[in-house]
Amino acid sequence: QVQLVESGGGLVQPGGSLRLSCVASGNIFSINAMGWYRQAPGKQRELVATITRPGSTNYADSVKGRFTISRDNAKNTVYLQMNSLKPEDTAVYYCNADVINGLRTRRDYWGQGTQVTVSS
Repeated sequence: QVQLVESGGGLVQPGGSLRLSCVASGNIFSINAMGWYRQAPGKQRELVATITRPGSTNYADSVKGRFTISRDNAKNTVYLQMNSLKPEDTAVYYCNADVINGLRTRRDYWGQGTQVTVSS
């Protein structure tokens, strides 16, 4: 079994910053791409940012220049540094990982989500 656990969410004022972390643990052989997605109330889940194992990144247009995704392969951890936060960034943020487990089976895993609220 593989688990993804997010942390770092919370309440922040517009213009503020937060850093999300997601640690993958369990029967892991290797992790390919990792990413962050978000879902606001009444909306579909959307991609925020992804990062490949070598470190290539991809961002949603709405967060380019404000958010930075990074990862530590040795720690099976992905981060999302969020700066210049806006009220429209309010959502539940989910971590995603493309994992090859110890049985060499490849599968997508999701974390339980962490709430980010941007409000004055």
